[in-house]
Amino acid sequence: MIDLSSALKDRLSAPLKIGHFEVNSRVLQSPLSGVTDLVFRRLVRRYAPDSMMYTEMVNATGLHYVKQLPKIMEVDPNERPISIQLFDCRPDFLAEAAQMAVEEGADTVDINMGCPVNKITKNGGGSSLLREPEVAAAIVRSVTNAVSVPVTVKTRIGWTDKEITILDFAKRMEDAGAKMITVHGRTRAQGYNGPAKWEWIARVKEILSIPVIANGDIFSVEAAVQCLEQTGADGVMCSRGTMGYPFLVGEVDYFLKTGQQKVPPTAIERLHCAREHLQLLWEYKGDRGVRQARKHMTWYSKGFAGAAELRGQLSTIENVQQGLDLIDQGIDRLIDLDAASSDAQALLAVAG
Repeated sequence: MIDLSSALKDRLSAPLKIGHFEVNSRVLQSPLSGVTDLVFRRLVRRYAPDSMMYTEMVNATGLHYVKQLPKIMEVDPNERPISIQLFDCRPDFLAEAAQMAVEEGADTVDINMGCPVNKITKNGGGSSLLREPEVAAAIVRSVTNAVSVPVTVKTRIGWTDKEITILDFAKRMEDAGAKMITVHGRTRAQGYNGPAKWEWIARVKEILSIPVIANGDIFSVEAAVQCLEQTGADGVMCSRGTMGYPFLVGEVDYFLKTGQQKVPPTAIERLHCAREHLQLLWEYKGDRGVRQARKHMTWYSKGFAGAAELRGQLSTIENVQQGLDLIDQGIDRLIDLDAASSDAQALLAVAG
């Protein structure tokens, strides 16, 4: 049983204020490259209608030269609240991209200063900006001056364990005009390994007046509550915990608002969601969507009888019908197992 303290409930009962913009949820869906496209966000929003969603990160340099919005930047006019995340190291390019994001419908513009991937950092983007705080501050000032919506930052605690600079960095971002900061409690060197260092998020919260969102190791309602208790953060951002489980943001949000836990989806319900996800990706992106769906399907296929076999099959699907047929077979197997289990329990009851 998870305990929601009255102090935590009171602290998080009001809307999350990001500058002049308000969000009626303290739980956010993290931007995830190759994951949080329009289709995925729709599934998450079904269970978390009030939560802020984020697009995949968009390269400002690419926007500058192509002058055309990529599909990953596309948002549904009805999916509010929505933030478009940008990355780059050029303040002028990011300001230009931010204006395009607002025209597309972004309620806030988020600057990625935390991605640890080498192809991003070697070009001056993502977490490399932790080592260039003056450039990072110039970016925030430039983007803030270019758009009327709040500008936010997502970052990490530092480059390495010996180079944890988040306290100075976060204060610089606030002073430059950022209206909220999300802190992933790991260094760039950690990647996604080892436990998130929530204690650093708590220290950031102590020195800033803007909202601080905690990120890292939020895989359950219990973890979200523990993180909020330990850090004093203004909210939590769910990331990898939603991969193959778009129910998580809604589960956390519901608990924070009511103090009650939702009944988790059954394996059959998760597979029905996987089926819908695959179908929607195919309708939205065609064959490319099917290829992208492979990883999603493997994430859904965990924690039930026959999951390993199904996971292997779904990881190599070539067309949408093949994937749908495999999922249907998996659902039928689980239904048969449930029926057999019910029959066995009935026999035991009679025998008893």
